[in-house]
Amino acid sequence: MSIKFQYNKISQQALDKQLKVRERALPTLKNKESALRMEVKRAKDRAALLEKELEKQVSQYEGMMRLWGEFDMSLIVIKDVHLSVKKLAGVYTPVLEEVEFQVKEYSLFNQPVWFADGIKLVKDMARIAIEREVFVQKMNLLDFARKKTTQKVNLYEKVQIPGYQDAIRKIKRFLEDEENLSKSAQKIVKGRKQQMEVES
Repeated sequence: MSIKFQYNKISQQALDKQLKVRERALPTLKNKESALRMEVKRAKDRAALLEKELEKQVSQYEGMMRLWGEFDMSLIVIKDVHLSVKKLAGVYTPVLEEVEFQVKEYSLFNQPVWFADGIKLVKDMARIAIEREVFVQKMNLLDFARKKTTQKVNLYEKVQIPGYQDAIRKIKRFLEDEENLSKSAQKIVKGRKQQMEVES
């Protein structure tokens, strides 16, 4: 990225201002990046833990597949999923508050005794699966924000800050050279004046 500037004091001051803004923002961006990295890891770990828990519950009841064939899945329906929003390192992320189920009435006398346990089990498994999805979504949002922050850190650190420093250095050298030339020219003019005075 080439920084546009002019060889004068005003341009130098403007570049100084831009450089200071980026130098002050860089530590904050780095902290945000590490906080996001940590939150992404937490969300990923939690999603993996919930995945294992779900697999464990499913495998526990695989032996009872014949019984599940008798279970009426239309008895239980997810009515609503209540989510709230929490801000983590400047990113709005979803938080699972509650999963609302609707259980249809059924006859306790006409259905097997274990139906009540089956309903509870289906609720637990659905809640775990939904919570896992929320954590996966949270992880994706945080990871996207982390990537954007990393890009900004790299832009500041590797492109803009060195670019501004280089431009300021060029302006300073130019102004110093101009000042030296001006002084040299003044000395020459002064020397000629003195020589003319001596000759006259």
